[in-house]
Amino acid sequence: MTGEKILVVDDGQDNRDFLVRYVLEPNNFVPLTARDGQEGLAMALKHEPDLILLDLQMPRMDGMTVLRKLAPYNKGIPVILMTIHGSEDIAIEAYRLGAKDYVRKPYTVEEMLDAIERALAETRLRKEKEALTARILQANRELKQRVDEMNVLYSIGKSVTALMSMSELLPRVVNAAAQITGAQQAALYLRDEQGLVCRAVKLPNQETAKAINERVDDKILVRVLKRGEPVSLAPEQLARLQPKQVLFAAAYAPLVLKEESIGILSVSNVTKGSNTFTSHHAALLSALSDYAAIAIENARNYEALRQKSEEEKAEIREQFERFVPPAVVEQAINTPEQVQLGGERCEISVLFADIRGYTSWSEDAPPEHVIETLNHYLSLAAEVVLSWGGTLDKFMGDGLMAIFNAPTPQPDHVHRAADAALALMRAAEEVSALYGHRLTYSVGVHVGEAVVGYIGTERALNYTAIGDTVNLAKRLQEYAAPGQILISEEVAQRLGHQLKARALGQLNVKGRKKPTFAFELHDLENGNE
Repeated sequence: MTGEKILVVDDGQDNRDFLVRYVLEPNNFVPLTARDGQEGLAMALKHEPDLILLDLQMPRMDGMTVLRKLAPYNKGIPVILMTIHGSEDIAIEAYRLGAKDYVRKPYTVEEMLDAIERALAETRLRKEKEALTARILQANRELKQRVDEMNVLYSIGKSVTALMSMSELLPRVVNAAAQITGAQQAALYLRDEQGLVCRAVKLPNQETAKAINERVDDKILVRVLKRGEPVSLAPEQLARLQPKQVLFAAAYAPLVLKEESIGILSVSNVTKGSNTFTSHHAALLSALSDYAAIAIENARNYEALRQKSEEEKAEIREQFERFVPPAVVEQAINTPEQVQLGGERCEISVLFADIRGYTSWSEDAPPEHVIETLNHYLSLAAEVVLSWGGTLDKFMGDGLMAIFNAPTPQPDHVHRAADAALALMRAAEEVSALYGHRLTYSVGVHVGEAVVGYIGTERALNYTAIGDTVNLAKRLQEYAAPGQILISEEVAQRLGHQLKARALGQLNVKGRKKPTFAFELHDLENGNE
């Protein structure tokens, strides 16, 4: 270890020069010198060196007096006493006053270096311990902060997905954005045919957000909407992009649904000198925006359903009942008392599938044929999921989400999810060959912990899963090419020797700071049995 400060207190110029020139400087120590005990005591209190080399006999204040006067300050600085007249009594008294060692004059360079190394050993260990303790405390603080953030996101996820009214939902999302980032103000914008409309805002002088409906024209918002990625801007960036803007710092996250940006969630600080937003804040905002996008889509669907006639509602309900997970139905029949709001953390395998080629194909196809084909492919996917014991969570346009190992435990749920993905691809190939549609699926599969349970209201429950495990499975599906199944490293490890796959390396998926190692699933040994 180098760079430690060593104070030499000696009335002899030759002794000081010898120690500095031949002992301290060649060994990369930082030397400090004092000409007598009084000057040495003052320098020790001012500079707090790592070690003091203290002469015993000095004018104005001898070495023993320096030790006595230094002791009440409890600095813990090790001291090596240097003396011509060394004796056992001197050594005992020096040790009693806190000295770590003493060296008889004259001494060699090697003798002094050995004494210095012995004296500094304890100091170095103490500093290492203090540094380690500081790192542990900092890590604990960061861990607590992350746990608090995850708890907030979890509670927010439950809250926003339980709301159906847009006038209630959007202010709640804005309040949550300000809470998790510590922002002074926040806003939510939704996209329509003409541009962006601010639908909810929280200003610095407001305790809670309120719903509004104001059209905006903001270059930064338009840029974020086009890029489709979260971004945080410092004061100088904001000043360059919008010179008339009054914001000091800002962060933005697009609301992405099925690879399309439907709006933007923003937070900002307006007070000069307030905190700027980091990439971590942007990631938190992005995680919240994922919840918000799904919640907004659910709210829109709910409002659309309310506009339909009772007969249409009954017909839609009848169609969806065909895909109610048998395990969920069984649980509701046998143990109705368990069908209540709330969830529990458990391990699940999550499968997302989306029809690829559907949009371009549907442009030239008759609407009746489009609906018929869409229903055919979604029904096919649902039948595969249910046949492999999965729980069909929800349909999302031309895609779906399914979970395994909930609500009924399945020891082989990882294998079931992967095998279901392969079966889904085989079925799509057979249908495409039969009808010539050239449509297929892109699939993502991930395994991990999530919160699974009933979310909604007392009168309208939805059995679903929430958490990063679900988000990553969705991101893998979005990254997958047509006809491709992407699985996470966790899935590959659980499948072990049964796996036939190609490693794709690390993928940078949306909403995650760290890359994700993924594999392209080709087949499973004994997967068709």
